[in-house]
Amino acid sequence: MGKGAALSNGLLKKIVLSYTYVAIWIFLSFTVIVYNKYILDRKLYGWPFPISLTMIHMTFCSSLAFLLVRVFKVVEPVSLSRNVYLTCILPIGALYSVSLWLSNSAYIYLSVSFIQMLKALMPVAVYTIGILFKKDTFKNSTMGNMMAISVGVAIAAYGEAKYDSWGVLLQLLAVLFEATRLVMIQILLTSKGISLNPITSLYYVAPSCLVFLSIPWIFVELPVLRESSSFQFDFAIFGTNSLCAFALNLAVFLLVGKTSALTMNVAGVVKDWLLIAFSWSVIKDTVTPVNLIGYGLAFLGVAYYNHQKLQALKAKEAQKKTQQADEEAGRLLTERESNGSADGKKGDSQA
Repeated sequence: MGKGAALSNGLLKKIVLSYTYVAIWIFLSFTVIVYNKYILDRKLYGWPFPISLTMIHMTFCSSLAFLLVRVFKVVEPVSLSRNVYLTCILPIGALYSVSLWLSNSAYIYLSVSFIQMLKALMPVAVYTIGILFKKDTFKNSTMGNMMAISVGVAIAAYGEAKYDSWGVLLQLLAVLFEATRLVMIQILLTSKGISLNPITSLYYVAPSCLVFLSIPWIFVELPVLRESSSFQFDFAIFGTNSLCAFALNLAVFLLVGKTSALTMNVAGVVKDWLLIAFSWSVIKDTVTPVNLIGYGLAFLGVAYYNHQKLQALKAKEAQKKTQQADEEAGRLLTERESNGSADGKKGDSQA
């Protein structure tokens, strides 16, 4: 009875902690998205400089990551050679910088709710690019599911009340670059046995992002910022915004480390629905019935995609356990045969 109660309490504690990590990640992800929208939207805070905002984030995150890795030694740095940094980290940093620049730019033109609907295309982009780079295999069922997601997003776009072609292009390109970055992480890092958690990722990648972002910033935003001499850097706004962005990376570290990447994907779907509801009820963005029908179809496709991944993960774990059991049985059989052989030789010598 006592043992069963202890097991039950341990399981309950684990479930409560998992839901707590999910709630923290959803809250911080929600906050960063809405905060970025508030800063960049001309009708709200009115500071439409997405490259500058992303550079502020990268500067803040680089500094804090350096302190956590080198000064406070919260996590151990990964040993990377100069060749690995140049051939693996820099390309990922370049893709990440463009992805952040484009996705933040989209907030100037599109509503929060519509951006979340367009982000539903991420599994489609990751799967397609994975096939192109031979990291994934083509399956008719999976491709059919991807088509359903795409059709759902197209319906949602058709029903968008404040459709902006430039904003849609920016967000779609952001999805494309982010999907490419995720596949490149598998090809350039995971395949080489290099594993970076969110803190070490920021430690290595954020400085390179800052360098890459400075190139378009010099030509696109710096001249405009120089002309608007009335601007005063608001440490309260940009400091708390950057802190939220860094805290989100720590939340990813907790969520994936204590649960799984799949849990984060599922939590992401919940977050998207909450953002759509918030965008409609608080920000007063227009969400049409056609929007909801289209995103509902895309949502079902994403949910089924996550379900397939979960089943594949379970099958892989079961296969791994079976293989381990077979190896253990083989080892025991070998030991028995060797012991039997030794006993037989001993009996012969005594005779």
